[in-house]
Amino acid sequence: MIAIVNYGMGNLRSVQKAFETVGLEAVVTHDPEVLKASEGIVIPGVGAFYDAMENIKTLNLEESILEEVSKGKPFLGICLGMQILFDHGYEVEKCQGLGLVEGDIVKIPEGRKVPHMGWNQLNINQESAILKGITPGTNFYFVHSYYAKCHQDVVVASTDYKMDIPAIVQKDNVWGIQFHPEKSGKSGLKILKNFGELI
Repeated sequence: MIAIVNYGMGNLRSVQKAFETVGLEAVVTHDPEVLKASEGIVIPGVGAFYDAMENIKTLNLEESILEEVSKGKPFLGICLGMQILFDHGYEVEKCQGLGLVEGDIVKIPEGRKVPHMGWNQLNINQESAILKGITPGTNFYFVHSYYAKCHQDVVVASTDYKMDIPAIVQKDNVWGIQFHPEKSGKSGLKILKNFGELI
């Protein structure tokens, strides 16, 4: 069973339906006991970094999330859920994230349309089980105004937006996806299925 963390932000049901479409059981929850009983954890999200972290702390979820990750449980962050994996975010005001991946979430620089919205090609930087069956140049659906400024060694895949924007990051048992797999057709579903196979 995959636990989808409900912290009051994001399209939780559409992510749940996407997992169900590929034959994976997924429950939406903010119960630490359900997180503990799960075989994998997913944090989706739409909105601001600061609000997300405030909600996670208010619901007393931060400790449970970090504890389950430390056990080696497969963990996936989607869009805003990916961004809060990092050390700090600068949306609204500087805010501490979960600190699972080294780096900061900063605004997309001037000279590019913000938000970055629409279909963009994936450039694959390194092999990862999350990308099984995905070929370079496959399009995925992005919607975001901030991006991960991080070390290249954690960047599994990127997209070109007049700069390289990390599209998938990985550190040990933690994966982050900047685009929305649940809105990216068959290729997005394939990535969610790949995550399920990591469990």
